[in-house]
Amino acid sequence: MSIETKAGNANSEVRGAMRDFLNAFEQFKDANDERLSALEKKQQDDVVLAEKVDRINEAVTEQKAAVDRIALNNQRPQLSSGLNGSKIAVPDERKAAFLRYMRVGDATAAASLEAKAAAVSGTGEEGGYLAPHEVERIITAAVKDISPIRQIASVREIGGNVFRKPVSNGDGAAGWVAETTARDTATTSPTLTAIDFPTMELYAMPAASQTLLDDSIVDIEQWLADEVQTEFAVQESAAFISGNGTTAPKGLLTYDIAADASKDPDELGYIATGADGAFPASNPSDVLLDLIYAPKQAYRANGRFLMNRSVVGALRKFKDSEGNYLWQPNNEPGEPARLMGYPVTEAEDMDDIASDSHSIAFGDFRRGYLIVDRVGVRVLRDPYSAKPYVLFYTTKRVGGGVQDFDAIKFLKFAAS
Repeated sequence: MSIETKAGNANSEVRGAMRDFLNAFEQFKDANDERLSALEKKQQDDVVLAEKVDRINEAVTEQKAAVDRIALNNQRPQLSSGLNGSKIAVPDERKAAFLRYMRVGDATAAASLEAKAAAVSGTGEEGGYLAPHEVERIITAAVKDISPIRQIASVREIGGNVFRKPVSNGDGAAGWVAETTARDTATTSPTLTAIDFPTMELYAMPAASQTLLDDSIVDIEQWLADEVQTEFAVQESAAFISGNGTTAPKGLLTYDIAADASKDPDELGYIATGADGAFPASNPSDVLLDLIYAPKQAYRANGRFLMNRSVVGALRKFKDSEGNYLWQPNNEPGEPARLMGYPVTEAEDMDDIASDSHSIAFGDFRRGYLIVDRVGVRVLRDPYSAKPYVLFYTTKRVGGGVQDFDAIKFLKFAAS
């Protein structure tokens, strides 16, 4: 099959899935309009119609996820391959040493290369051996595609275990001056503090049979990347939302969250819905406007919503005063839907709507949250712990935390 044919089939699949998604959303709007019309006439919700709307709403969510998965698979890079999917032979000393270590456990060449690298970088022996850059690239790209916070936050690569970021308290003076005016008055120097972003060890331990390792047709590098990428992404996604900051990156919901009008500089702010565990009964979408305008204009320019799929399902039913749905799908596969004109990112680890929950976040997450990656994925081969299988203890170091406490605001489902 030619490359052109494969590309054509992929595009056809995406278009078909997108068409089904848009049709499902139209069905949802029709069913919800019918429910609202019946509600106005009977002054109470029709149970049958409400269940129908919920079923279609869930189908819309599932169809959107299917579109995103197909678009993601078409964009995901693969390790270099030749005719009939066979791997291109590239003379690479590190790659050859790593493959020999993976297949037969011979670490002689890998250890020699590791020692040379340690002599240059000063990192020393940390257990296991560095995977080739190509494997690390594939894992990193796949994790970014799967992890919602990694897609919207800032990401920085470092060579050590801790990244220290200097932060200005904003008290430096500035002013206007004419071109030829003497600069004889010094401006006030800003007060600087530092925020540390330590990296934590994230691991996965895929198992392989010796038969698989002995099969020269099997692409061991691709196998390893495929096995660990989903586990890494799942663990990262949870940590960036609710990580404890001690053994995992510090998550957004782990920070102190105070009323926006009275929060401290090292706290995130919230806007209350005015109703415990719910949107207000009248004009519920007004609190979304309050949330949008809580950050300063500089943050709203690149603002987006963050919530889980159950909250998206609830907001999908909201309309404006002219009867237009506030949630609108994007017609481009893989692109986020929009709520009141702003992109929506779904993160399953965000809170469901409940009493005092911080279920919706809005702001500029690229300025607000920083992810720190230490370069390198390490692999330790263990043929003893799970005989007859060989375990591959695969680790990478990741950190994360808030870097700008004014960039992100929450909607709290509480009376105040």
